[in-house]
Amino acid sequence: MHVIATAGHVDHGKSTLVRALTGIDPDRLAEERRRGLTITLGYCWTELPGAGEVAFVDVPGHERFIPTMLSGVGPVPAVLFVVAADDGWMPQAAEHLAALDALGVERAVVAVTRSDLADPAPATERAVAELARTSLRGASVVAVSAATGHGLPELRDALAELAGALQPPKPDSDVRLWVDRLFTVRGAGTVVTGTLAAGTIRTGDHLAVAGELVRVRGIEALGRPRDSVAGVARIALNLGSRVPPGLRRDSVLATPDRWQWTTVVDVVLGPDAKVPTRADLTFHVGAVAEPVHVRPLGETHARVQLRNPVPLRIGDRAILRDPGSRRLWGITVVDPVPPPLGRRGSATRRARELVDAVGRLDANAEVRRRGLVSDALLLRIGVDPIGADDVLRAGEWLISREHAVSLRNRLNDLVTAYSAQHPLDPGITAHAAADALGLPSVEPLPLLLGDTLRTAEGRVLPAIDHGLPPKVVDAVERLAVELRKRPYQAPEAGQLRSVGLDAKSLAAAERAGLLLRITDSIVLLPGADEAAARLLGALPQPFSTGAARRCLDSTRRVVIPLLERLDRLGFTDRLPDDTRQVRAPV
Repeated sequence: MHVIATAGHVDHGKSTLVRALTGIDPDRLAEERRRGLTITLGYCWTELPGAGEVAFVDVPGHERFIPTMLSGVGPVPAVLFVVAADDGWMPQAAEHLAALDALGVERAVVAVTRSDLADPAPATERAVAELARTSLRGASVVAVSAATGHGLPELRDALAELAGALQPPKPDSDVRLWVDRLFTVRGAGTVVTGTLAAGTIRTGDHLAVAGELVRVRGIEALGRPRDSVAGVARIALNLGSRVPPGLRRDSVLATPDRWQWTTVVDVVLGPDAKVPTRADLTFHVGAVAEPVHVRPLGETHARVQLRNPVPLRIGDRAILRDPGSRRLWGITVVDPVPPPLGRRGSATRRARELVDAVGRLDANAEVRRRGLVSDALLLRIGVDPIGADDVLRAGEWLISREHAVSLRNRLNDLVTAYSAQHPLDPGITAHAAADALGLPSVEPLPLLLGDTLRTAEGRVLPAIDHGLPPKVVDAVERLAVELRKRPYQAPEAGQLRSVGLDAKSLAAAERAGLLLRITDSIVLLPGADEAAARLLGALPQPFSTGAARRCLDSTRRVVIPLLERLDRLGFTDRLPDDTRQVRAPV
């Protein structure tokens, strides 16, 4: 299916023309028929040779209904622009064209209607000149008369060519449906309509709205029930009788957990546009129209504060509009999750950060701008993390190289200061280090160690200097000299105290990787337990405690707790008769 919106000044024959093309009256409300103008969005459909199903979203042309018009054209990729031959170029035509240009719509056909009442040449010439300055430049122009049928075959051909040139979106894209109509059907429940720009909706799917989930109980497209519909499509969804109280016209239905719902967004204005000086404007995106506060970030970027969360991604096009002067500005989302702004100088600094941000999807640039970001967040804002090939990765986290250097320097300073304050407890815990650096978890820490730091038992330690007082290092080294001669002749508690090693010093030496404590008072060299298992593996199996004592040239004071440690580590199995055997291989 293809979806095309109408545009043009009030009473220039948009609805009449669509009715002539489709045989369906888009003005379905009695009030619309009575007043002879479109008030709400209407839609109808037909089939065009070579293009298949084509749905038309008929938007109001009256200046009072500009917000409704914007909700109709916002999600639509192409437009049928209508100008009356007997009335020429009018204010709402100019406003509609400015809105389409601001939204970046590039595909259009111009219909010069009522050509049976006046020469269409002047209106055609003016329309071509006006469109030439916008994104709709080069659009085909067809003179038609809905009353006589003149030009309708040529218009159908032009619309079929337009529809055939539209690139279909990926059917597996994330769903975002802007609700432009909402009503209740007796016996069915709440029904919403909208233009599905991309993705696929199936009966039974759950979609997020207003912080809750709704279930799709039925789908209708072009007057027929469907099991599934892929965008671009004009659809109606039956959501049943139980819907969130926040569901309304201008709500958004989206794939759960795949979009960044935000109330603060940084945007860039269109070329040659300056940030409006007025702070309170109306923000239009999709079918949403709500008052916002605008804060300039330099001359080309601004921060927009919304009242209600909206699912936005980088590159989304939207409009800022002044309801009083009816002036509008086209904007592009550059950051749906911007950092908070402080007071003095923060807006200027943010402007410098965004100087090159124009809404392009660049994974490397996004990681550099954010410093540290998760895969999940990048996906929610529309960026494929696979494209980030010039960054560092730790699990789900991506870190820019520049930010990693800054964090590494801070981590070095942090470990140095901690060691100075706690000489017998030199290593700061990984969780404390992550908190101090503002990291979301300990997962990125290994990327920050460099050559000067290491981790051991959940702590971050100096890699070269053990961080222990010199007298403790000297005492440990004297013990190590004796243990290298007889590895399992552990010193007595009195010997440890005599060289200045109390329980706290021994614990610090163990954390630094200099000693292995079997119990509080039995210390050996690092790796002595695994080496013991290899020696015991050479004995006839199973072996007794006495055989182990002789093999290791040690005493029962050392051997019994050592064997119990080997049992806990899984090197040995203790048998019912109190003998042991070494598990192979060791």
